[in-house]
Amino acid sequence: MHASVRWLNSLVRPLDAASHPLTSQAIQAALMGAGFPIESVQPLPDGDELLDVEVTSNRGDVLSHVGMAREIAAKCGLALVHPASAVDLPPEHDPIQSSVRLDNRQPDVCPLFTLRVIRGVRVGPSPDWLVRALASVGQRSINNVVDVTNYINFELGHPSHVFDLAKLAGRELIVRYATQGESLLTLDGRKRVLASDELVVADAERAQSLAGVIGGGESEVGPDTVDIALEVATWDPVTIRRAARRHQIRTDASHRFERWVDAHGLESASRRAAALMVQVAGGKLQKGVLTEGRPLAEPLHVTLRPERCAAMLGLESDSGLRPDLVRSLTPERIASTLEKLEFRAMGTGIAGGVVFRVPTFRPDIKREIDLIEEVGRTLGLDAVPTRERISIRVQPAQEREKRVRTLAATLTSLGFYETVTFSFLTPEQGQAALGELAPPASLPGSATTPPAGQVPSIVNVDDERRGGEPTLRPSLLPSLIACRKVNQDGQVRTPAGVRLFEIASTFAQVLEAPGSTKPGLTIERPRLALLADVPGNPDSPKRTTDEKRLGVRLMRGVVESCVRAIAGEARLVVERCSPGSSFWEPGALARCLVASPASSGSKPSAAGTTLGVFGLISTASLAGAGLEIPVVAAELDLMSLLELGVVRKPISTLPAFPSIERDVSFVLPEATPWANVHATLAGAPAPQLEDIEFVGVFRGKQIGPGKKSVTVRFRFRDPSRTLRHEEIDPAVENMVGAMRANLSAEVRSA
Repeated sequence: MHASVRWLNSLVRPLDAASHPLTSQAIQAALMGAGFPIESVQPLPDGDELLDVEVTSNRGDVLSHVGMAREIAAKCGLALVHPASAVDLPPEHDPIQSSVRLDNRQPDVCPLFTLRVIRGVRVGPSPDWLVRALASVGQRSINNVVDVTNYINFELGHPSHVFDLAKLAGRELIVRYATQGESLLTLDGRKRVLASDELVVADAERAQSLAGVIGGGESEVGPDTVDIALEVATWDPVTIRRAARRHQIRTDASHRFERWVDAHGLESASRRAAALMVQVAGGKLQKGVLTEGRPLAEPLHVTLRPERCAAMLGLESDSGLRPDLVRSLTPERIASTLEKLEFRAMGTGIAGGVVFRVPTFRPDIKREIDLIEEVGRTLGLDAVPTRERISIRVQPAQEREKRVRTLAATLTSLGFYETVTFSFLTPEQGQAALGELAPPASLPGSATTPPAGQVPSIVNVDDERRGGEPTLRPSLLPSLIACRKVNQDGQVRTPAGVRLFEIASTFAQVLEAPGSTKPGLTIERPRLALLADVPGNPDSPKRTTDEKRLGVRLMRGVVESCVRAIAGEARLVVERCSPGSSFWEPGALARCLVASPASSGSKPSAAGTTLGVFGLISTASLAGAGLEIPVVAAELDLMSLLELGVVRKPISTLPAFPSIERDVSFVLPEATPWANVHATLAGAPAPQLEDIEFVGVFRGKQIGPGKKSVTVRFRFRDPSRTLRHEEIDPAVENMVGAMRANLSAEVRSA
């Protein structure tokens, strides 16, 4: 923000009449003490100085000389002088409604639009005082009418715009969204093509300005202008920012609207602008003002407790540090300090606190701690004592963070390398990765869920810096695949293949309503993604079917290791599922769930928490990414994984007697999953059974088409004596019978 030392001095008045105006050094010190650094100081030919002041994005109220003077007055104990805004009204028989009509069709993004009309102006050069004022902040003079709008912008922080009334078709102004592909000739002489999510101020036929960003050239005020329409409005910051970035336009107006402009100040700003225009350009102001928008929000009330203020500023009386400051920080002094910034004390609230009405131009003030910051900032942070020793309370790591560290340690021990990749993809990559991964909130434990009937879609950001990658990733896997491609190009090889993992957020959104094109709820969900090469010959990218099956089993083992690291003896259940997109290889995708303790012996469909999916990435996806070697991947919902309850086995002494193991091979239909086999065997009567272990799978001509042989190892043990082989035969027969009855299995060998 460019500010003039002379201009700032004109807006503050010393309480002592004998005091002199503030020097440039005093103004700089006051602003820096209030939290607004000075970037540069430039001397001007007339003895004034131009300050380049850094203003944070949440303090739009300081993007004006009045706002900056308010901060200086509060720091230096001066009085703030508000500019006058009186105007002479014309006779009542000439109302504004006879000249123009206003229609605000989008009050949700244009909270307030005001319009005044001045007839009979004489457009020409500006008076010297106005030219000097604009030159003091680096602005050039255009003409007396336009110069007033620029002056008001720098004085009050309220951008305004003037239209030549004779050039408005239908003598009306309409606030609306542009139609897709609509054109607008802007003041910089460029013809721009508008999008349907950009706001315009239009007449009865066409757009006349890109709302909040830049005016239109077809209604520009020039030497022949006689009647003008004065617009002072406020807009939704996100809408203005999106349009300004899309068209690569940065104006003083858009800079302020992007940071929020107070609707409560529009009326006084409009009066002030109209008064100055009549003063410098003549003409008659028509009676009345047209206003369209939504009801203005009521001022916020916040309670501040003096003892809390003292504690937060480090002025506790029991610390022995500056007790004079503690005693002086009374409710009266706090109220006096905040009233300098136009906070008004409204009485006593809960716990003896003081209730303050927050000025509407300070939307950054929401809570008590915000008011405490204002007190400290105004009194001066240099007055806050510095302790010789600082008390530190050591807190243990949060349970969730400990679990994340455990996951990372488990994966690195399995040969995985952690990656940190970019959060953006191309729209094509994002759309391809949606499938079953897109609805991050559809998983159990989610804080937000999409409305019924709404299908999540990708999230695009409107930022020209993103170029061809404007999509926030709905899945981490495309990023891991891209990372694997970099390793391939670098000819990175490891004995077990490249293994990568990442913990980061994914994004999706649902539309505002079914069938709508406007985005609604945005869903952010942290995920754990895993990627590993299919085992095989490192010198060849080709892999056999058996090697791909081995890769899928390897990834299942990794997921099981992650679950056990977090949830102890909790059992992972795997269900085959069909891909929802071309991202995954058909027939090689599975959904993984964690069985609750109560359902450990039930069917897989009764399992507890859904975690995510794992399987082979499709050949088409690999080809699109330029990968030569097949990879297997998994993506798990991190919150669901971290919130699993820990299932522990009871601690017992080492067994005193040996176990007996028996291997049985079952011939099963190819589609039978291991989860069904395990559940069936675990449910059969076998009192001395200690464990059921998967050994391997065999496929071949001996088995027949559509069949597979699954070898299972049973372990039996009696804690009080040594078992004999004939004693376990009934239990084995029970389990074999259960397999025949439930899964149509046949015993291949025993």
